[in-house]
Amino acid sequence: MIFSELNWLAILSATLVAFVAGAIWFGPKTFFPIWWKLMGKGESSPAAGSGSNMAVVFGSTFLAAFAQATTVAIVIELASSGAAVDPIQGALIGSLLGFGLAAASSLSHRLFAGNGFRVWIIEVGSDIVNLTLMGLVIASFG
Repeated sequence: MIFSELNWLAILSATLVAFVAGAIWFGPKTFFPIWWKLMGKGESSPAAGSGSNMAVVFGSTFLAAFAQATTVAIVIELASSGAAVDPIQGALIGSLLGFGLAAASSLSHRLFAGNGFRVWIIEVGSDIVNLTLMGLVIASFG
């Protein structure tokens, strides 16, 4: 079974790295202010997630990152056919998943929601960076 062949420490590490990278990407000194404005929110608008249980918001985000990292690990395992994948190859696999799946599938969601290309670029940029980092980290564990 493929799940028994996965390195769960690598997956957990990749999840943590992506979670931190996402926090930096959408931090108050990086892309959050412009993203918030492009989403049509003003400075007086309630902060993202307010009115929601932040433990649920962050917990769900972490579980989603864990699911992504597990998927990246499975793709790396299947693509490698048991051969070693170096960190650069892992990063390439992650970035291909980012561009080919995350970016391509989310474009219509953002456009039909009326958010436009700039919102999509900010959001998908985070996805591509995170998936690339996940592939890099997972492959680094050997």
